[in-house]
Amino acid sequence: MSAYVIFDVEIHDMAKFRAFMAGAEQALEAAGARYLVRGGAFKVHEGDWQPRRIVLIEFPSLAAWEAFYSGSVYQGLKAIRHECSSARLVAVEGIGE
Repeated sequence: MSAYVIFDVEIHDMAKFRAFMAGAEQALEAAGARYLVRGGAFKVHEGDWQPRRIVLIEFPSLAAWEAFYSGSVYQGLKAIRHECSSARLVAVEGIGE
């Protein structure tokens, strides 16, 4: 069952963030993940949530996300992401088929 990771990202240093993204794209592809949303226009319809930049990534499973997130490749990339941005993120399991 697929899992979806939702990031709400605020970028502080775009040049460093681009370097993070270059590595992240390759790592995500290797993990079987894919971007569904990456910073597109949005409109809040209810509530007081004020997202900054929304990123939605699909993983083959919640276990695949957990392995990716805790793995050495992403941990190195995450250190770069922390230098140039701040984020909130949540992972959610999709609906079974």
